[in-house]
Amino acid sequence: MAYVVTQSCCADASCVVACPVNCIHPAPGEPGFGTSEMVYIDANSCVGCGACATACPVGAMVPDAALTTKQLPFIDLNAAYYDAFPHADRTPLALVPPQRRLTRRGPFRVAVIGAGPAGLYTADELLKHPEIEGVDVYDRLRTPYGLVRHGVAPDHASTKQVTRLFEAIERQPRFRYFLGAEVGTEGVTLADLRAGYHAVVYAVGASADRNLDIPGEDLAGSLAATAVVGWYNGHPDQRDLDVPLAHERAVVVGNGNVALDVARILSRPLTVLERTDLAPGALAQLATSGVREVVVLGRRGPAQAAFTVPELIGLSGLDDVDVLVDADASLLTGDDQRSKLLRELAERTPSADPGRRRIVLAFTASPIEILGEDGRVTGVRVARNDLVPTADGDVRARATDDIRTIETGLVIRSVGHRGLPVADLPFDDSTATIPNDGGRVEPGVYVVGWIKRGPNGFIGTNKTCAQETVEAILDDLDAGLPEPTGSARRAAELVRAVHPDASDLTGWQRLDAAEREQGARIGRPRAKIVDPDAQQAVSATRVDTARGRGLRRRTVS
Repeated sequence: MAYVVTQSCCADASCVVACPVNCIHPAPGEPGFGTSEMVYIDANSCVGCGACATACPVGAMVPDAALTTKQLPFIDLNAAYYDAFPHADRTPLALVPPQRRLTRRGPFRVAVIGAGPAGLYTADELLKHPEIEGVDVYDRLRTPYGLVRHGVAPDHASTKQVTRLFEAIERQPRFRYFLGAEVGTEGVTLADLRAGYHAVVYAVGASADRNLDIPGEDLAGSLAATAVVGWYNGHPDQRDLDVPLAHERAVVVGNGNVALDVARILSRPLTVLERTDLAPGALAQLATSGVREVVVLGRRGPAQAAFTVPELIGLSGLDDVDVLVDADASLLTGDDQRSKLLRELAERTPSADPGRRRIVLAFTASPIEILGEDGRVTGVRVARNDLVPTADGDVRARATDDIRTIETGLVIRSVGHRGLPVADLPFDDSTATIPNDGGRVEPGVYVVGWIKRGPNGFIGTNKTCAQETVEAILDDLDAGLPEPTGSARRAAELVRAVHPDASDLTGWQRLDAAEREQGARIGRPRAKIVDPDAQQAVSATRVDTARGRGLRRRTVS
């Protein structure tokens, strides 16, 4: 019996270290790690011990004998990797570098701005060093975990199991939360933090979206995927988003994984969605949705689609939505896994059920104008593209005069995230990142995650990113970063003065427990509380200067 990596892989490589026969690749330090779509298990080397399944934070490791019919394509996907990259020179065990020790004894204090995966992985890496006296994690929201809570699709519950790892991190005695405490030009500033900590790390992500830059983009009903994802995931900033669902068709521009997430949530039956942690307000609106078809537009061909093969496998395995392919048959002739899956989808016969919703994956199509009446979206004009080879072997899309109009009341652009400038730090507008050298902005100030490298990678990619940034911090600590002029206690007092309603780990655990209890009453994993005032009322607890593990509770869904 061999194990197989399935679509919920987060690529944080916990499994690599756990494997006793080094059969999981690409491993940290190997080409492709952090950029490949997932890690892969060599079935010829796997001894079926299950160590990887125990270590995996998202339950992605499944014995081949336990795979469902929908998961069977992952056997070929794992095998295909080793056909291309046999790793014949692998060592008997994965190589784990020795734990670094600081030459200076400390104690040192570090502040992390942002409680998402990048921030929490950074805290974890720092707390492996006894010289680090404490790590304080700040976030403007009252809920941690960033895109795991507000970005991962509600129907991808297994991916959210990574929060079990985050729970272990936040329970460490030298860890402390300041939730509902914004850091910026007003209130708590970078200067304030530098006075209280040896190092300050920004893990603020990329919360904006990229525009299409076409006429009509500002019409009501033309929305960013970042906003829609936040709406159905209960982000407080998007709780009142106007998402028009009366028209029978919605159009998603872009075909990355986020685009597929949005298409699924707009298409899946209520009986599926109400078993997830989808935000209550959004769930109520989706219950009366008139959308019957979601068209996903990709400007290039199937071979250049931005979605990953694991996500396509998951989409093709849905039994409650029809998935159709709108592409020239000549573009579906490849023998790679992506082309095979799309060809199989193209050959399927749609259900005869008139009430069944469908997702249409349309290729070589670009929007050129969003149409509207009375300030609201009524359609989108789409040009068919020719695919033109480039000198570097890539393919670019060239619009033709073949133009059609798709009637719709909702256009969602999903063409990428973009970082925003951060107060008191430099900003590269072309990359939408903070300029840095391996995470170092300057000695004492650092970045990690998307604001450091741009919006790419998976949840676990932030672990490797955090390790690099922490190495830069340790180098600077050893080189002699100046002592802060204040203290951790003074920093906590400042937070209380500026953000008197800020909460800590116990406050978050109270909010988490309340959401779970409310969800249990109606047969759901949780009922998210999305109003900031309601969150504050539930989590209300004074932020203390004393560090503690907080209340223990069940795993967050």
